[in-house]
Order: sequence, then C-alpha cells, then structure tokens
Amino acid sequence: MLGKGCPPDQSPVTALSLNFPSRSNTEHVLPQLFAGKYYEGGRGPRALGREAALGLGVATSERMLGICRGRRKFLAASLTVLCIPAITWLYLFAGSFEDGKPVSLSPLESQPHSPRYAAAGQRERESLEVRVREVEEENRALRRQLSLAQGRGPAHRHGNRSKSYSVEEGTGDSENLRAGIVAGNSSECGQQPVVEKCETIHVAIVCAGYNASRDVVTLVKSVLFHRRNPLHFHLIADSIAEQILATLFQTWMVPAVRVDFYNADELKSEVSWIPNKHYSGIYGLMKLVLTKTLPTNLERVIVLDTDITFATDIAELWAVFHKFKGQQVLGLVENQSDWYLGNLWKNHRPWPALGRGYNTGVILLLLDKLRKMKWEQMWRLTAERELMGMLSTSLADQDIFNAVIKQNPFLVYQLPCFWNVQLSDHTRSEQCYRDVSDLKLQKQLSELDEDDLCYEFRRERFTVHRTHLYFLHYEYEPVSDNTDVTLVAQLSMDRLQMLEAICKHWEGPISLALYLSDAEAQQFLRYAQGSEVLMSRHNVAYHIVYKEGQFYPVNLLRNVAMKHVGTPYMFLSDIDFLPMYGLYEYLRKSVIQLDLANTKKAMIVPAFETLRYRLSFPKSKAELLSMLDMGTLFTFRYHVWTKGHAPTNFAKWRTATTPYRVEWEADFEPYVVVRRDCPEYDRRFVGFGWNKVAHIMELDAQEYEFIVLPNAYMIHMPHAPSFDITKFRSNKQYRICLKTLKEEFQQDMSRRYGFAALKYLTAENNS
Repeated sequence: MLGKGCPPDQSPVTALSLNFPSRSNTEHVLPQLFAGKYYEGGRGPRALGREAALGLGVATSERMLGICRGRRKFLAASLTVLCIPAITWLYLFAGSFEDGKPVSLSPLESQPHSPRYAAAGQRERESLEVRVREVEEENRALRRQLSLAQGRGPAHRHGNRSKSYSVEEGTGDSENLRAGIVAGNSSECGQQPVVEKCETIHVAIVCAGYNASRDVVTLVKSVLFHRRNPLHFHLIADSIAEQILATLFQTWMVPAVRVDFYNADELKSEVSWIPNKHYSGIYGLMKLVLTKTLPTNLERVIVLDTDITFATDIAELWAVFHKFKGQQVLGLVENQSDWYLGNLWKNHRPWPALGRGYNTGVILLLLDKLRKMKWEQMWRLTAERELMGMLSTSLADQDIFNAVIKQNPFLVYQLPCFWNVQLSDHTRSEQCYRDVSDLKLQKQLSELDEDDLCYEFRRERFTVHRTHLYFLHYEYEPVSDNTDVTLVAQLSMDRLQMLEAICKHWEGPISLALYLSDAEAQQFLRYAQGSEVLMSRHNVAYHIVYKEGQFYPVNLLRNVAMKHVGTPYMFLSDIDFLPMYGLYEYLRKSVIQLDLANTKKAMIVPAFETLRYRLSFPKSKAELLSMLDMGTLFTFRYHVWTKGHAPTNFAKWRTATTPYRVEWEADFEPYVVVRRDCPEYDRRFVGFGWNKVAHIMELDAQEYEFIVLPNAYMIHMPHAPSFDITKFRSNKQYRICLKTLKEEFQQDMSRRYGFAALKYLTAENNS
C-alpha cells in the first residue's frame, strides 16, 4: 500500500527526500529531484542537515514582499491614526455653529429663558457626545489594525474561521485586499510567465497530530532552504497541530512567511461519510474539500503531503501553473507503482484510474477554475457511484481523485516525475530518475560498508560540494601563439596571504580553487576588494568550493581549478610555492622547444624550500645555487620526504644547461607543466598524503615523458602545519586508511593499464 497524507496521531511511513544511508546529508542530495517522498520501507523523519545554512537561505527573503508593501502600509496607517484626532475636533468645532452662531456645550452658556431652546441644546449635546464616542472607537480600531499589520497579534478571518499567524506584515493576500492592491495570487510584481520575486506562493497542507506536525517542520525547512519568494502556508490542522505549529511559526520569526490555520475538525462532516481503510483516516480525505475550505479569492495553490522534502526552489513548481492549458486544473505526477494496474497480488482490485493513475502527494490546484466546474459536486457524485462497488477507499483522497480523472482526463496536466519521486518496496521510481546522473550517488553510497573503519574516507569521494565558479571578475584572452600557460593551485583561508606574492611572481593567468565556508567567502571578498594587487589582476579566476565533510578535498579542488583553465597548458603548482621571476615566459618558450603540442611530456619545475619567513628571493639560478651552498635553501622535503623529489636529480640540475629526461620512481611527486587534456587527480585521496603521487603515477602509466627544465625553479615558503598533516601524524587509523586507499588505487591501475602497471607494485615493494 502506498504512503499517503498525514495520520491523526501516527504515521507508519514518514519521509525526507530519498532513501540514502544514514550518514548522508539531505541538503546536497539530488539537486534535479525537486520533491521526493518515502512510502513504506522508509527510515522515518530526519532533520535537515544545515540549519545554519537554512538561516542563510531564508534571510534573503527580507527583500521580498513584506519589504515591498509593508512599509507603505505602515506609513499610510500611521498618518491615518495621527490625522483622525485632528479631523475629529475640527468636525466638532464646525458642528458647534448653528446658522452661523456658536452652539455652547456648557450648561452655563445655555439659554434658560426658553425651555424649548434648552431641550434642543440638550439633544445637540447628546448627539455630539455620541459622535465623539464613535470617532474614538474608530480611532481605536485603526490602531488595532496597525498593530496587527506589524505582526504583533493574531487576526481572525470570516468564512472558514481560519486563524492567521503572519510572521512579517504585508505578505498575505488578506492585507493586499484591504489595501485595495491585488486580488488572488497576484502581487505588485504583476503576473508574468515566470515567478516574480514579489509573488506570493501558496502552499496547502493537511496536518493532524504530533507526528505529522514534526514532519511538517521538515517539509517547511526544505522549502525555506531554497525559496526566494514570499510564502503563504494554509494549514488544515486539528487542535494539537495548530497549537504546536502556531507557536513554532510565531517564535521562528521567518520573514516573508504567512501562516493561516483552518479547523480540520469542522471539516470532518464533509468527508466522514466516505469509508476509508488508509492509515491517515479521515484527514487523508480533506484535500477533496480545499476548494470549499480555502479563501474564495485564492486562485491557485500547491498541495503537499507532510512526507515531502524539497531539493529546489518551490517557485520552480509554482511556475508550472503557467503551462496549464484549456480545462487543465490539476497538476499531478503519474503513480510510480503498479497499484492501479491491479497486479500486485492475487485478487487485487484497486479503484479505477487512468493507466498507472496519479499520486496525490504533490498537487497543483487551479482553485478558481475548479469552483467554476463545480468540483464539489463532481467528486461527490463520483465517490458515491464508486463506493457502491468498492465499499471503501484504500488510498484515501488519491482513489477519488483518480476516479474523477478516469472520467475526465482533460482535467490533468501531468507533472514531470521528479516533482514527486516515490520510494517504497512497491514503487518503480527508478524509471523516473534512471537518466539523472546524481542518483548514481545513491548506488555508490549504498555499496559502502558503514562499519568499515575507513568509511568516512571512502564517502568523501562521492560528496557533492556546492561550487561557485568565477567568484570575482575574470577577463583574459589567451595569447595567439598557442603557448599560453595557466598556473593552477588550491587553497583554504589560512593560505590567503600567499595570493599577493604569487601574483607578483607570476604575470600569466591563474586558476585557483578556494575551499571556504559561506562566511569565509565573504571575508575573502572583502580581502580581495581591499587589495590593490588582486584588484589590478583580471586574469586570476577564483572558484569557491564550499566546505562539506570533515576532510580537505585537495584533489577535488585541483580538478575544479584544472577544469576551468582556458589556455593550452597548465602549470600544476601549490599555493605555498613562489615561482621564480620570469617563469611564465620561460615556460612558454619551453613549450615550443619541447614540442608539447605534439608529444606527451610533463615538464618538471624543480622545487626548493626555505625555513625563513623572510627571504631575499633569488633572482637567478646562480643566486639560488649560492643560497643552497650556504644552507639558506634546501631541495624540497629533503629532510622529511626525500623520495618525493629525488628522481629530479638535483645534482645534475646544478650544472645542466639543456632539458633532461628522468624516469619515474616510487613516491615521485614533482610539480609539472602539462597539456590541458591531462588526466584528473584521483578524488579518493583527501587531506594529506599520496594525492600528487597518484597523479604522477597515472601520467607515467599513460606514457608521459618527464623532462626537467634546467633554468626553472620554485621555492616553498614556510607556514604552520595544516590540520590534515597534523591528523596524519597523530592518528594511526588515518595512516592505515591512507595505506588501504593507496593499495586499492594500485589495483585499479593494474586493471586499467594491465601488465604495464605491474612495475608500480614492484617499485612499492622495493622501496
């Protein structure tokens, strides 16, 4: 049996987005699957992962409808309240004259000589007193309205006796109507083929009981996380859910969100005559009466089950309304199970449906057209007719919706299946997303063993990172001789101070991947805008990869920077190295000399290091050799990791005047210049260790020649140890997992390159 609405106090099946392993995050799962739901077999509710990021997502709404209209209404109401007393007394002052003579309000000034005149004066005084009281009452009423408009108290509607909780004034349709601005779903932005930023999006949810209230919070969070538009939630709730959710929304104080409550208990009589076997009970039938329940001025609404989670802006779904044509009034996704085909078990007899039928977990309702079509009469007649043979519903409102559609197929606009992905033992939702590449993540993660001590390392390979390309202005045209070289590097916030120095040493284009949080991205923006050096360079591309997970994704960052290189060649460096002055021009000449365009070569730039934070940078090879002899400089990692650069053969480099070839050796990790089409770095290596070694091994497996440039050099500048190298040195399990990943990489190399890759295993055993 498929999952449905929300039960009165229990929900055997609840939902988030899709059934991923317990360690996955819902925020970065399935960007293309806009709304997903569990059915039976789900793992139950789970809070969305990044509530801090959720705050960022909803904060942008402060520029929305509330700000668009709230200020004008506040000003108008304030002027009204201030002006009414003055107008009142002017009116009374003018009313004190009769036939051009003043009428006294004081008994001392009355005329006692005429009883008739005295009686007339008494009547006039009483009349004026009544007028004063009426004006004062109107004044108090206006003050109360102004207070309500500022969101300081609940408003009460007529009709369905719905209670309104507006978190920010000026965001709901009722205020718009009072101000004479709009009707229905329109906004000051006007109706356009796309959703304007000021347009309010209306969402209706039936909710009853404690469990369903908790599910609604998850649903609302997912909507708020992505939304840009003002939202108006219409909640058909019982007393329990109303108490919980009213307090929640009042204390949540999310801007540009309005919430109206409709008493579900008062609607029971509308649907209680329908026998229903579904666990949601009578509340699972209340979507049928939304045209009668919701305000008559509301033209359209998105109706959601409580077990829905959004993975994109709900405005994208709202925009689908513009695609409705003719008599289409219902937007639904085709059912993704065989339920309505009647072949799930022997003697299975479902309600009538069109083909596979439609799932009512997500519905687009054109309320105004449904009312004109007499929807209430239509569904009631259909239900009465079918219940004579079916006796009860199995899937609550969904059975009746499908029976109506079976008789009137023109009513439906079929939504793409990704708007309501249904997962359970009896669904075939893979037919919906088989072409969606991101869902490969589900299979990949499901194949991982969560009890594996290296699970977190393995999982990082499949983590999706939000990426903002070209964070700052970039403008560069490669030189026309096809020799241009881009310096490629990656960094985090603690290496930001290296940027200006690198820009001074390298005048060519640069592609950088920065691993930052949202807050750090703003700090970087302020830093860059305050730097004359960085602002004067338009050929530096900054790509922000946002933080996710516990490891530094070093090879992912390198791949991002490599992928967006616009020149034929790349110099694969690290951010803590300063290239020699003039290296950019020297490499361009070497590209021609070594014919990199037509051969598979990797040009090696020898690496050195200094332990001094202040260094007089050598301006020539001769000066560098002198500093080597004096102990001011060393060959890179000579003291701690000699194998990494020993094959460069520094002894030969000292006297070399022409490029020379070297052979690959185990653990070799030089810095190289290669063509743009070279292999990517292997993402399984994160944090510290083996990330460059694996890449050089793959270059060798693809038969690249390693050529050392005799007059090129780069120098590593000292800095505090990174967090990852500290973990590597202090955590035995970290080192064990790195060794495991290394062995698995070598096995993969053997499978890909066959017999030629055996030398890597041999070299490793001999090292």
